[in-house]
Amino acid sequence: MRITRKSLLRICVHAAPFVLLITAAFGQTEKKKIVLIGLGEPVAAELRKAAPNAQIVAPANAQLARELSDADAVVTPKFTRELLQVGTRLKWVQVLNAGVEDAIPLLKGANIELTSLKGTLGPEVADHAMALLLSLTRGLYQTIPARGKWEAPRGVRQMTELNGKTAVIVGVGGVGTQIAMRASGFGMTIIGVDPKDAPPPAFIKQMVKPNQLDAVLPQADVVFVTAPETPATKGMFGAAQFREMKRGAYFIVVSRGTLYSMDALVETMTSGHLAGAGLDVTDPEPLPGTHPIWKFENVIITPHIAGASDVSFTRVMELLKENVRRFGAGEPLLNVVDKEKGY
Repeated sequence: MRITRKSLLRICVHAAPFVLLITAAFGQTEKKKIVLIGLGEPVAAELRKAAPNAQIVAPANAQLARELSDADAVVTPKFTRELLQVGTRLKWVQVLNAGVEDAIPLLKGANIELTSLKGTLGPEVADHAMALLLSLTRGLYQTIPARGKWEAPRGVRQMTELNGKTAVIVGVGGVGTQIAMRASGFGMTIIGVDPKDAPPPAFIKQMVKPNQLDAVLPQADVVFVTAPETPATKGMFGAAQFREMKRGAYFIVVSRGTLYSMDALVETMTSGHLAGAGLDVTDPEPLPGTHPIWKFENVIITPHIAGASDVSFTRVMELLKENVRRFGAGEPLLNVVDKEKGY
């Protein structure tokens, strides 16, 4: 049988529907497009190796709007209204932060999945929280500035031993659990405050709900605040909560500065009620140099750096590689945020 150009065309036309069916059956569909913001081409190249089933681009600022207009997903340090307005086809937003308080209001009613870095930086933040505490309990806030002087801290006999003390950890997620593990290693008794019903690890002695916070604060020698910012947690520590804490206790915050009242903390430190405070987060940020909290020697402030370490970026990349692979393959994502709960 001689096949002419006309008969070949007729075969192709009739076969087209079957080709589409076969393509769909074997998943040979158009690659999903993922736009990276603030990460650069070297990161994009690494993610392409991990997810050949996705189209990954890292556009310059001038090309961002054009690339985002037909994107299926975006990976960004911060999600904004402008990104939502341009990215009309978005189905997934990966925020390069543990906190998602800025993204939640924008995405709450949208059919867009939101993922975060929650838990990814837990070890670093927990180390930092313990460093803040130990700087206070061991008098390092006095001896470190006295470089060149062999000088014991004032009140050396009042330095605090952690063994046998009680820590109340507000927010027992990835960071809170890591802090509990470390504090337990110091011989501390751990009380967790969290809305989840899951059974706690063995090193946490007791778990209570957030509405029971005031009942356990008087037991705390140290209060660690690691909860995310949500409508329920914003401003949860005010003058009343500081009054409930025992005299001579320590207050450590490593999640969000909006969870406590800075004015109330200033009043509490002025009264001498607390032995010290360690703050990696404040409200506002950056904290103005004229703010009255700076005047207290026993308040240690670091500029929101608790999540930094020599391996933090490696863990972030591991999460990104797996999530872009999963998104390209249509599989469930990791670290999905419950937009109703806010974390």
